[in-house]
Amino acid sequence: MRFDVITLFPELFAPFLVSGVTRRAYESKQVEVVLWNPRDYAAGNYKRVDDRPFGGGPGMVMMAEPLSACLDAVLAARGDAPAPVPVVLFSPIGAKLDHAAVEQWSAAAGAVLICGRYEGIDQRFIDARVTHQVSLGDFVLSGGEIPAMALLDAVARLQPGVLGDEASHVQDSFNPALDGLLDCPHYTRPEQWQGRPVPAPLVSGHHAQIERWRRDQSLGLTAARRPELIEAARAAGRLNKADEALLKKKL
Repeated sequence: MRFDVITLFPELFAPFLVSGVTRRAYESKQVEVVLWNPRDYAAGNYKRVDDRPFGGGPGMVMMAEPLSACLDAVLAARGDAPAPVPVVLFSPIGAKLDHAAVEQWSAAAGAVLICGRYEGIDQRFIDARVTHQVSLGDFVLSGGEIPAMALLDAVARLQPGVLGDEASHVQDSFNPALDGLLDCPHYTRPEQWQGRPVPAPLVSGHHAQIERWRRDQSLGLTAARRPELIEAARAAGRLNKADEALLKKKL
């Protein structure tokens, strides 16, 4: 898959693409990332990409024409495709990025990611060229680069061979394999740390006890922190009698 990222700060992506386990996805081109700077497509000696907002107010607004010209170059470089490539803008009004959305993106052919800056982007460009808007949550960032990296990282780690163990992402929070619940706590050596032992079931060697402990911890943590996920799992018929008994005990 290929992601073309339109950003005024392509240098921010350099360390991200060569660091950590997900670099395997970028180096192998399982997730190809191509960076584009709209300033390269701006007119005039100063290559201006922003201007003052009509109606007054603070800050500057990214201009439509440099972004549109840059996007045209991206689409030409991608060539013909069976279906139009999604053009994604990271925006507070977008659909919140969640595990289900990440799974969809990880199975797709890629997208063009637009990283806005300043007070925003000329709405005419958004209306004419953007097909999807995505948000990380109910807060505002200085630009779309961090959300773009978040999407790329989440997609990259789902690609075959990227993680050291293929089962790693299956046990992640929100994964359908965990019935959409939060993951359980994890422990490693030593068995005692500052007077705190590892929970007994995890060192028992009894696989059924271990799995039940992990399930109970996942249920309890989800009920305490994200009860709406419990209701979603219940509505989907994903909770068994032992799960319900544990939840009833927690109440």
